[in-house]
Amino acid sequence: MQLGMIGLGRMGGNMVRRLIRGGHECIVYARRPEQVKQFEADGAKGALSLEELISKLDQPRAVWVMIPAGDPTDQMVVNLSRLMAPGDIIIDGGNSYFKDDVRRAKMLSEIGINYLDVGTSGGVWGAERGYCLMIGGKKETFNHLEPIFKTLAPGRGNIARTPGREKMSGSAEEGYLHCGPSGAGHFVKMVHNGIEYGVMQAYAEGFDIMRNSMTEELPEEYRYDLNLPDVAELWRRGSVVGSWLLDLTAMALAEDPILSNYSGFVQDSGEGRWTIQAAIEEAVPADVLATALFTRFRSRQEHTFAEKVLSAMRHKFGGHVERPKN
Repeated sequence: MQLGMIGLGRMGGNMVRRLIRGGHECIVYARRPEQVKQFEADGAKGALSLEELISKLDQPRAVWVMIPAGDPTDQMVVNLSRLMAPGDIIIDGGNSYFKDDVRRAKMLSEIGINYLDVGTSGGVWGAERGYCLMIGGKKETFNHLEPIFKTLAPGRGNIARTPGREKMSGSAEEGYLHCGPSGAGHFVKMVHNGIEYGVMQAYAEGFDIMRNSMTEELPEEYRYDLNLPDVAELWRRGSVVGSWLLDLTAMALAEDPILSNYSGFVQDSGEGRWTIQAAIEEAVPADVLATALFTRFRSRQEHTFAEKVLSAMRHKFGGHVERPKN
């Protein structure tokens, strides 16, 4: 299948590589021509302008936008809408606010262009592991592009089937899902990232407690000099708290047990804030998720080992590099 891709960063670029390996034709565009040339060498067809990108796509055209959320994506959607025709499809795979998706979908529907919002999880590892895709928009548009989603998704792999799933149908077991109408995909991804904050915070605080179990404020008989890399590795083996985030934590601790390359200055993305806002609008208590978000705010004023663990996890799964204080 043919797909246009705008944005060749950590996520967009690896998605192109995975699609090409899966037999799809990718026409790519980025602001830097050298990036385009790099992916041409990998088997993609390059375009040096949006006009050229559109001209190389067959109708109905499908263009995936993988650039920063907010104004950059808004402007790109508008620019594409001026070049595309009724029946064409724009996909936003970034971390957009779901209410923006609803607005964009309505605007594009008035000129006959279809729109899908695709919450994409997989980070820098997605090229090999695949991407978990949470998709919103018209079901018929989703159906048309399902070969793309199926290639990007991880598939069933060697994960044991959930008991009872044999009675159910659908694509969830493959790692992609049509979640509902416009905005539903990014809504689910927003909550996913809010949960991610809470899970990461729990690991971070736990390892901080263990690291401080040698503090002189404790009676000597209650002090433990724990090997944190070994504990992380131990928990990966049969523990109920095992997860990919723990895998990445174990990797970071094995490389550097004191995480000296991390200051503990932890950024937050929009999804964590939006999840709390959604909880407020729905009158749903979200104590853990809210606290995890506020802890990231605090980390920019004072740092603990817990924040270093958070920074290490963010770097491992998403390639997020700490930003220095202003």
